[in-house]
Amino acid sequence: MELLSFLLLLSIIYLFFTILKWVNDKRDQECYILDYQCYKPTDDRMCGTEFCGEVIKRNKNLGLNEYKFLLKAIVSSGIGEQTYGPRIMFSGREESPTLADGILEMEEFFYDSIGKLLSRAGISPQEIDLLVVNVSMLPALPSLSSRIINHYKMRQDIKSFNLTGMGCSASLISLDIVRNVFKSYKNKYALLVTSESLSPNWYAGNDRSMILANCLFRSGGCAILLTNNKSLKHRAMFKLKCLVRTHHGARDESYDCCIQREDEKGRMGFHLGKSLPKAATRSFVDNLRVISPKILPVRELLGFMVVSLVKKWNHRGSHKGTTQGPIKAAVNFKSGVNHFCIHTGGKAVIDGIGTSLALTEYDLEPARMTLHRFGNTSASSLWYVLAYMEAKKRLKKGDRVLMISFGAGFKCNSCLWEVVRDLGDGNVWKDEIDRYPPKSLANPYMEKYGWIQNEDISTFKIPED
Repeated sequence: MELLSFLLLLSIIYLFFTILKWVNDKRDQECYILDYQCYKPTDDRMCGTEFCGEVIKRNKNLGLNEYKFLLKAIVSSGIGEQTYGPRIMFSGREESPTLADGILEMEEFFYDSIGKLLSRAGISPQEIDLLVVNVSMLPALPSLSSRIINHYKMRQDIKSFNLTGMGCSASLISLDIVRNVFKSYKNKYALLVTSESLSPNWYAGNDRSMILANCLFRSGGCAILLTNNKSLKHRAMFKLKCLVRTHHGARDESYDCCIQREDEKGRMGFHLGKSLPKAATRSFVDNLRVISPKILPVRELLGFMVVSLVKKWNHRGSHKGTTQGPIKAAVNFKSGVNHFCIHTGGKAVIDGIGTSLALTEYDLEPARMTLHRFGNTSASSLWYVLAYMEAKKRLKKGDRVLMISFGAGFKCNSCLWEVVRDLGDGNVWKDEIDRYPPKSLANPYMEKYGWIQNEDISTFKIPED
């Protein structure tokens, strides 16, 4: 009897310590953002109406029809006059870039934002255990991650990853790498660096599907400091709750809609196909299907199930009709999400997600203002949107922020953050947040160049001044 009691006690103790270890290990697998720094290039790289007009005029392969197309695209893009371009454009060499141009563009961002981030956080570069860099269209050798390691003299045992070709959704792919490494190692610091190099990727041809990228993409970047050290939770800004990645690369239509290629004359560019909206919608729907049960309350999910069953019963035998436009979600995402951090892929992307999730203009304001002020900065755009929310003092302890991004492949990635403490730092918006939102988002391109719409192709000549 005593032996049986001893064995029972031993089993209980073993079970207790097993559960304690599981809980402790689980806590060590958490992923926190300690701080982040968005990049604001210098004012001499600002792309105003006059300058953009000059850049377009320098392309001798464009005709009247291409000018009309570009005017329509830029007017409806949602991009303002204070976005930034690479230095190569300002020296008039966008059609003849060098490797050094691309690297210089990245190094300006690296050394500005990483330096500010580590200094503000009080972290030495030698304390960084994991470095993940994503710049899709600049495959340099040595890698960009190695250049950062060399510049900051980081430790020789640092784990580094250098991602290329991941497109505008690369930030969350990098974050997924950090999250998975954190599951295996305790009390680590990670540095995530996200940007895009525009210098070597300007398209100088006249293919409409490829010159569109010239209108949308702008310079930017962000450096993010993360940790899984639970003792630093009080310093953290955000805690990662879940992350979902959706990849439709197996679908030819999705794979081909957003791809780097050469045109008929052998000029390299970035093709944005007509099937892009359809591919984005498909990946978005599939992504929502997976992440919804992870972020929405049970009552919302049960309500959705009941409504779906009722609709299915009432529509038995009826034929399905075709639907046009964005697909509307059948659940209320605001029941589980307070803020929506949307990739600034363009006005149509923001409008489409807003319609699908039944979001208000207040919800969409951070994405619209980011697109207007900084343009589409590729994978880093999400962090400018997040910084806008912070600068507007919207982010309060316990709030939940949903990030949604799209990228070539075709991919849709999303994640949910919990705000750990009240936030209100201005970050990249610090000196100008009071000016946003402006009374009007209209840009002056139509006023300046609208006369092109009335020109005849047989008599059209580009003005000299």
